[in-house]
Amino acid sequence: MLNQKNIHWSEYKEEAAGYWHIKLLLLMFRIFPVFFLRFCAFPVSFFYWLFSKRAREESRRYLEKIAALKTDMPKGPALSPLKHILAFSLTLVEKVEGWGGKVLFNRVHFQDDDIADLIDRLERGEGALIVCSHLGNTEMFRALANYNRTGVSRKIRVTPVVDVSVTAMFNRMIRELNPHAEDGIVSTGSLGPETAILLLDRINAGELVVIAGDRTSINSRNKYISLPFLNEETAFPYGPFFLAALLNAPTYCMFALRRGDLSLSSQYEMHVHRSRVSFDCPRRERENRIRDLACLFAEKLEYYCKQHPYQWYNFYDFWTCPETPGAPPAEE
Repeated sequence: MLNQKNIHWSEYKEEAAGYWHIKLLLLMFRIFPVFFLRFCAFPVSFFYWLFSKRAREESRRYLEKIAALKTDMPKGPALSPLKHILAFSLTLVEKVEGWGGKVLFNRVHFQDDDIADLIDRLERGEGALIVCSHLGNTEMFRALANYNRTGVSRKIRVTPVVDVSVTAMFNRMIRELNPHAEDGIVSTGSLGPETAILLLDRINAGELVVIAGDRTSINSRNKYISLPFLNEETAFPYGPFFLAALLNAPTYCMFALRRGDLSLSSQYEMHVHRSRVSFDCPRRERENRIRDLACLFAEKLEYYCKQHPYQWYNFYDFWTCPETPGAPPAEE
């Protein structure tokens, strides 16, 4: 049964520093080696853990669910949320590093999964839809693509479908690091038939469209798919999987995970899984296929959360029910 609280993740204010704090961070990035910023992540994480009760509580809620499923994970230690917040801080440093052009492709290690299939498509000039998450740092791939460091023989254009209003301060910092960071971004608030045609044109032109599959929509929060996740029913967004059906393009789930949750070496493993769900079906079958794709994503997300529990960065009650529970969402 879904939790019936009506607090949506987007209602939490962005917990970020002010403009001058960001200017200071950018100055430090340009003056000091990245290792120094990683070192600074430790005291910053400690003070955030100390003073942010909500972050501590939401981290503990999530980690307790993981601990109940993993026999090798300590049950409920007081410092586990601190480790979780520290892993998040290190990822923020790596995002700054990536958009600053200081991440090399040799720090990303492909796995024996469907990455070869995706690379073959890109080499043939064909595009795809990527469903990512707030687990790990999939944005590193986008930063590498911006600098043409993907291992593919041509430059890959990436179109992120995001809500830019939620993390406006962080986006501002990224823009100052790289003026091209927001090129091609499509806002989730503008999704409609014309936008879908634009996205399909980009995929047909050999580009990648990327959308997160683990946060319900701000504008359509009552449209969700109820799925089991970490032994409890929760709401996964309907929009990303409906978009996959609408585009009817090759779809992959992608996860970029730091090899060690708290490692300072920033070596990443890239996991890519192609969906075998086909939307070449009668209209009456489409909703079942959308659910099948969402199930695949949720299963992969749970699997990698168990492998890297400290790298999932949804610091809110993921098991909160959106505004209108119950019936399957209506078609748009």
